[in-house]
Amino acid sequence: MKPDFLPQKGRGAQTNRTHRYSSLNYDEKEFTEEEESPSVLTKYIEVFPKTIINPVKSADVPLDYSMNPYEGCEHGCTYCYARNTHPYWGYSAGLDFERIILVKKSAPELLRKTISRKSWKPAPVMLSGNTDCYQPVEKKLEITRQLLQILLEHKHPVGVITKNSLIQRDIDILQEMAASQLANVVISITTMNEELRRKMEPRTATAAKRLETVEMLTKAGIPVIVNIAPIIPGLNDVEIMKIAKAAAEAGALGIGYNILRLPGEVEQVFTDWLELAFPLRKEKILHQLMQVHGGQIQDTQSGRRMRGEGVIADSIRQQMQMARNKYFKGRTIPPLRSDLFDPKVNGQISLF
Repeated sequence: MKPDFLPQKGRGAQTNRTHRYSSLNYDEKEFTEEEESPSVLTKYIEVFPKTIINPVKSADVPLDYSMNPYEGCEHGCTYCYARNTHPYWGYSAGLDFERIILVKKSAPELLRKTISRKSWKPAPVMLSGNTDCYQPVEKKLEITRQLLQILLEHKHPVGVITKNSLIQRDIDILQEMAASQLANVVISITTMNEELRRKMEPRTATAAKRLETVEMLTKAGIPVIVNIAPIIPGLNDVEIMKIAKAAAEAGALGIGYNILRLPGEVEQVFTDWLELAFPLRKEKILHQLMQVHGGQIQDTQSGRRMRGEGVIADSIRQQMQMARNKYFKGRTIPPLRSDLFDPKVNGQISLF
C-alpha cells in the first residue's frame, strides 16, 4: 500500500500526525506550499525556562542530571524518542520536531546560578539527555560552548553525547576538562551505510565524519565511547561488528548500545517513514521489534525497553560482547571526578 503523503527530501519524519495535545496546535497542512524547500522551513523560537539542569530518574539511564539547550532537533532522526517532548509545547512529534526548534539562550545564566548555590551537590551532567546539543543552529548560537566554559570554570564534571562533528570546535575546552577527568564524550553511530543514514538521519554527520571526530577527540586526550544506537532489528543489526571495529580503530575506549524503542507518537512517525523508505521490509522490522519488546511496540518496562528480551535481543547482546572482547579488551573509561568542584568562581576566564 502506498503512503498517503509525498516524500519530503531532507526530512526524517514525513508527516505531522495529530497528537494528544492537538487542541493547542495548528493545522498540519500549514507548511504545504513550502515543502519542496525544507531548508528554509526551520524556525527558531526563544523560550525562557526556569531551570536548565534536570534530574534523571530513569533506572535505564545511568545519569544524575541532564541539560538541554534546545528542544526539537533539526537532525531529523526518524526514531528519536525525544520527539515525544514536542507535543508538550503544542507542536507535532513529526515534522514540527525537526523544523521548529526551541532555543534556550538563557541556559548559561541559569547554569551558573544553579551550580553556584550553596545547596548544589556536584555530579556528572549530561549534555544532552534529550535533543542533540550540537545540532546545526549551535554553530551560530554557541550555547553549548558557553555551558562548557562555565563548567570548566567551576571544575564541574560533564558528559557530552552527540552525532554531530561540530563538537570538534570545542576540543579546546573539553581537552582541558578531560585532563582533570572532568569530561568524556559519547559519539552515536547508527549505521555505516550512507544510503541508510541519509534516509534515516538526514541532517546528521556522515559515519566517516563521526569516526574522524572520535579520532580527533582521542588524540586530544578526551575519553570517547561510541554508542551503536539505536539497533533496529532487520535494518542495521548486521552492522554491529563493523561499527565496533571502526570505532576501535578510531580510538574509542568502549562501545554501548540500545535497541530501538518507539514510545508514544514516535511509533507513528517511524512507521510512516518505514512505509515510505522500506515498504517491503516494514512488517518484518515491526514484527521483530515486537518480539524484543514483549510482543508490543510500546514497551515501557524498565530494563527491557532499552535492551529487549528473547532470541533477537540475545543475539544482539552476544554480538556486542564479542565486539568488546575482540576490539576493546583492556580499554577502560576513567570515571568523572566531582571532588574538584569549585562553587565560588566569579567572572569569566580566558581560554585562549
